[in-house]
Amino acid sequence: MALLDVSGLTTHFHTRNGVVRAVDGVSFTVDRGETLGIVGESGSGKSVTCYSLLRLIPEPPGRIEGGTAMFDGQDLLQMTPAQLRSVRGKRISMIFQDPMTSLNPYLRISTQLVEALQSHGDIDDRTALNKAIAALEEVGIPEASRRVRSYPHEFSGGMRQRVMIAMALITDPDLLIADEPTTALDVTVQAQILEIIRQRQEKLGTAVILVTHDLGVVAGTCDKVNVMYAGRIMESGTTEQVFYEARHPYTRALQKTIPSLQKKGQKLFTIPGLPPDLARPISGCAFYPRCPYPKLTGPDADTPLLRDLGNGHCHADCHSCDSSAPIESVLPQELETDDLVPAGSDAV
Repeated sequence: MALLDVSGLTTHFHTRNGVVRAVDGVSFTVDRGETLGIVGESGSGKSVTCYSLLRLIPEPPGRIEGGTAMFDGQDLLQMTPAQLRSVRGKRISMIFQDPMTSLNPYLRISTQLVEALQSHGDIDDRTALNKAIAALEEVGIPEASRRVRSYPHEFSGGMRQRVMIAMALITDPDLLIADEPTTALDVTVQAQILEIIRQRQEKLGTAVILVTHDLGVVAGTCDKVNVMYAGRIMESGTTEQVFYEARHPYTRALQKTIPSLQKKGQKLFTIPGLPPDLARPISGCAFYPRCPYPKLTGPDADTPLLRDLGNGHCHADCHSCDSSAPIESVLPQELETDDLVPAGSDAV
């Protein structure tokens, strides 16, 4: 049985401008010791999916409309507040995207790290403080025994991010949800942090959900990948399947945007247009207005279902475009983006 089995997760935000369908029927599994990467453009529903699992969605306006999230045999979405508190921070930890808003500016780093330990176990102050110092040293904080008594504003952005990573790892969780964990870090430190997470996986069998825009990080660290767009999964499979046997036009377009794959001196490729307005109903494939492949028909009336290609490789089976050709053969030299902005968008 998978450590985490998410089925049909649906999260909406009820706003004055309409119902925003941020997550629309997302399903996936994560096994012990496995790393699942979730990729996609900003606003595709990656972070909201993770917040929904821990029920961190502000209610109102947010509401988890349906689905299940079975964690080690228990549904996270049906737990009582007391049950959920025993899981959050102990068995499931999260590295949040913005460390400055995640750390309490009025409390010392030591207080915030020790709290995570003492909230989930009987541990004395001295032992907890020593573990906090060791956690900071593990993520590369210099002079950790002194800096542990500092306040968040006394750290740089990258150092605060390392503190958040230390806080998430200090309780040895079964599942680590990492939302852009290396955004504020340079390449060298990024590699060190990812290596620390990998070592934790080997030692403790920790499962990881990695949310990122960096396809290079996904290729080097993840076992499986979910490609999300407009609140839905467009393609999923092993890293090798998604990178070398991509079937969905959106997945292929994302890969085309990787700068290191561009020829020197060539204009960098960007996906034209904008993601759709999720407060408006979407008919058929959400990527249809931006898809560079030849249109065979108008957009389908129904949402494309995930088609299993075998060995766990699935993609949203859209019949409106001809995606049989390599993406390079269908991209014109100069793309006209005006016609590719989704209907109803406020973009100019």
